[in-house]
Amino acid sequence: MSLLKPPIVNFDFIIDLIPQKWPFIMVDKLHHFSEEQITSGFTIKEDNLFCKDNVFNEPGLIENMAQTVAMHTGYKYYLKNEPAPIGYIGAIKKAEIFILPKLGDELVTTVDILHDIMGVTLVKAKIECNQKLVANSEIKTVLA
Repeated sequence: MSLLKPPIVNFDFIIDLIPQKWPFIMVDKLHHFSEEQITSGFTIKEDNLFCKDNVFNEPGLIENMAQTVAMHTGYKYYLKNEPAPIGYIGAIKKAEIFILPKLGDELVTTVDILHDIMGVTLVKAKIECNQKLVANSEIKTVLA
């Protein structure tokens, strides 16, 4: 298990790990990384595309989970000193959203890698905020 103490919060480094660019960034911290798991953080700001009336909406939660998966791939390749391949969401399964976080809240998203075979990765993701479960899902990604 590899805990990052303190977490990585350098925004330029974080955005280099994922293919998405401003204004479509839904992760801003890397709290934990191992081959089997990653935990990201994201503070909801007023200028976020998915923040309306001080509430972070459902598409932003799904994108946050997907970008955490992308961050896992990006950091894994960073550690190997290789460029990360681009990936795509192949399927979202069992997505459940329980609450919508508010402006200023920090999301803590944990992704467990269930299977990673021949460029196809199946993960289980969950988002927590203020120690409450916000959302969870299973996501399948495919490398290009």
